[in-house]
Amino acid sequence: MADTASLRSRNAAFWAGAATGWIRHADRQDEVGRPLGAPAMDRLAARPGERILDVGCGCGGTTAELATAVGETGAAVGVDLAEAMVTTARQRFRPDRYPGIQFHVADIETVDVLPGGPFDAAFSRMTLMLLADPVAGCATIRRSLRTGGRLAATVFRDGSVNPWLSAAMLGAAPHLGPLPPLPIGDEPGPHSFADPARLARVLTSAGFTAVTISECDVALEAPDDADAVAEWLIEVGPAGAAYRISAPDRQASARAGAVRLLDRFRGPGGGHRLPAGLWLVTATAAA
Repeated sequence: MADTASLRSRNAAFWAGAATGWIRHADRQDEVGRPLGAPAMDRLAARPGERILDVGCGCGGTTAELATAVGETGAAVGVDLAEAMVTTARQRFRPDRYPGIQFHVADIETVDVLPGGPFDAAFSRMTLMLLADPVAGCATIRRSLRTGGRLAATVFRDGSVNPWLSAAMLGAAPHLGPLPPLPIGDEPGPHSFADPARLARVLTSAGFTAVTISECDVALEAPDDADAVAEWLIEVGPAGAAYRISAPDRQASARAGAVRLLDRFRGPGGGHRLPAGLWLVTATAAA
């Protein structure tokens, strides 16, 4: 397994390249991808007047949802490693419509505390599993919370309960150029927290107490446009950068390959139903 510095550098390069796809599909991510964070959003139960941190805010949709919950007297602060996505978030969700909303570029693994704190609570949708040094990243979250502040987050479980993730990539990959290295073992990636015991150890080592980890099964309901769904999943995944620099005929072949492997997720009444197996994580910031 690569050392932490190499993994961190790889992460930065990947997200700089992936940002284009996430920006292009931001509306679809907000709408179709909402179930991936909904269990943590519900468990967090942000209240008016609270200050909430959104870790891995991407293009800002979850931060805007939190800003609506805390209202004019509260604050919702989104942080992300990808500068282009933070820029897009600021353009999509302005303070004149969402009072108290802020967005910052930050590497939570290397900063001491995050701007806008101390926070009453922290939310994260599918980000903790992507950290090169998850103990360092989670410790920054803990330091940015007030004592007793709460954390609610989601991460993927193992690949067997998230089969569509690999289907899109495997269908597209033969038609594209070289892809970035795929994660092995505990390296950052969708299934780095497949073992809940590891996740519990990370949070405890980072200074959290009252850690709970529970299974949560959701489904993403995507429209019955197989080509568009395939392109979305390719572009926000590991094959996205290679896809975007490929010739149109190769892109079409990549989409067709993904469509074939995603066909089993199409329902008899139309549309796609993508089952997702998550861990719902909650914890409290210790003094």
